Amino acid sequence: MYLTYENKSSEKEVIHDTEKAELASVFGKGSSNKLIQGDNLATLKTLLDDHNLAKKIDLIYIDPPFSTNGHFKISDDRASTISKSIGDDIAYSDTLVGPDFLEFLRKRLILLRELMSDRASIYLHIDYKIGHYVKVIMDEVFGKKNFRNDITRIKCNPKNFSRKAFGNVKDMILFYSKTDKMTWNDLKAPFSDEDISRLFKKIEKDGRRYTTIPLHAPGETSNGKTGQEWRGIKPPKGRHWRSAPSVLEELDKQGLIEWSLNGVPRKKIFAEDSVGKKMQDIWEFKDPQYPNYPTEKNIELVKFIIGSSSRPGETVLDCFSGSGTTLLAAQELQRQWIGIDKSDHAIKITQKRLSEIPNVLFSKVDYEFLKQTNI
Repeated sequence: MYLTYENKSSEKEVIHDTEKAELASVFGKGSSNKLIQGDNLATLKTLLDDHNLAKKIDLIYIDPPFSTNGHFKISDDRASTISKSIGDDIAYSDTLVGPDFLEFLRKRLILLRELMSDRASIYLHIDYKIGHYVKVIMDEVFGKKNFRNDITRIKCNPKNFSRKAFGNVKDMILFYSKTDKMTWNDLKAPFSDEDISRLFKKIEKDGRRYTTIPLHAPGETSNGKTGQEWRGIKPPKGRHWRSAPSVLEELDKQGLIEWSLNGVPRKKIFAEDSVGKKMQDIWEFKDPQYPNYPTEKNIELVKFIIGSSSRPGETVLDCFSGSGTTLLAAQELQRQWIGIDKSDHAIKITQKRLSEIPNVLFSKVDYEFLKQTNI
């Protein structure tokens, strides 16, 4: 399925005919981390053609404009406000709507795809009002087979607006991979107190909560050790011990096996030793109450994405980097990073936040600052 609209360029035109940016290094020349001030379309083309970065980016997170037809300001209390007027306090303008917005985004997605390695993923954060059109665009660019999730993100507490509709507390994140060879670390969500009470109903003498699981698993083993008798017990028909009898003996000595009244052994699993639960497609990462920049996102959200879909030392790119949250998250998680934004406000805030990272906690922030000379 494809969206059709006026002035839609072919992929060949986007890849070959997009003009490049002229970038001047302001400081930090040669660093693998890059903060770039300039138009992101022209800059992406330059990274492809002149910086040897085709198929070198391992993860992309972007939070582009949401097609709101407004200007976002930085107010005195640092909270973002939206306005129809332009002034010196404008952080960025979001005035493209309809087909113009979709083509604006599509062109950037095509170049981003060319930058992505075979193990790369892309997470695109977007508003529910335009997001379903964006999904069709992403199906076209990345292939429907590479769609992974439409993630619902709870962004705020419920509001009591008086309008003829239900309240809106969510936006969406569209998650695609470049290929089926994507990096996937399957991070777990921590158990809540309610989860622990529900899943770990038993209580040890020392107060620790636990549950038990069978010591055997499906599959019969006739010759291996896991099919042998242990403590006078054979695994049930069609099953085998999860571990060799010598390992089971050691677990029992450590008090990690519980025996039922009729002599059935089960392994104890303690809540404190459990890694958590499978993360589902509804995330509750609420936005900062006092943001550094309009529409700034929760850094824990970005850290979870980076941790899930990249490895230390790999390169994360955000071409709508705003206040630099993605760059800070990548730095903290020992990834290399590239951030691009056109706004003077965004670049200054990002540089300030990078300068405030304590070196005792993280490695030194070493980055090249590049600036487009013809913007």
